[in-house]
Amino acid sequence: MARTTVHLLRHGEVHNPEGVLYGRLPGYRLSDLGLAMAERVAEHLVGAGHDVALVVASPLERAQQTARPTADAYGLPVHTDDRVIEAGNHFQGLTFGVGDGALHHPRHWWHLRNPLRPSWGEPYRFIAERMLAAAADAAAHVEGREAVIVSHQLPIWTARSAVEGRRLWHDPRRRQCSLASLTSLHYEDGRIVGTSYSEPAGDLLPGANKVAGA
Repeated sequence: MARTTVHLLRHGEVHNPEGVLYGRLPGYRLSDLGLAMAERVAEHLVGAGHDVALVVASPLERAQQTARPTADAYGLPVHTDDRVIEAGNHFQGLTFGVGDGALHHPRHWWHLRNPLRPSWGEPYRFIAERMLAAAADAAAHVEGREAVIVSHQLPIWTARSAVEGRRLWHDPRRRQCSLASLTSLHYEDGRIVGTSYSEPAGDLLPGANKVAGA
């Protein structure tokens, strides 16, 4: 049986001094620490002997920047796939808090009416479907080897939850998907047979921004 792995790589830390939920907004690039995280992931993949044959990224700048060191390390181009973009969110561009953010304003409360869908953004099931379709295409393209897809925390966590049979609605604080982490989907003959998780840049996380939207 052909063993194939698709690594879902979350982007590195973003330069976001205002602490907004940047979502799909343009212009949010990696911080210096985020760039170091991206380099660390590339070093890890090469050093551990991973046979990466495809690098794909969300169209957003922070994902493209995170993908570049890995693509360069393997002599590959970065392919862009809109299916792995950040989830749509009503609160994009706002700070998000009860006392000093968007939740302080009654005009936003209607968007919180259904956390199971969720009512403030793209449905979880749509996120899972597009992410897993992109991963399946990548796995088929590199059968017997490995691919890296650079995406975002919510899409990656939603895809993993779908694969592992968990409910898709969740507490965002409980996601296991740190900056520059790898959520790996393992395939045999086109079917996902397992997942794994690692943090190649884990030693850099203590210095990362902890504000909302980081």
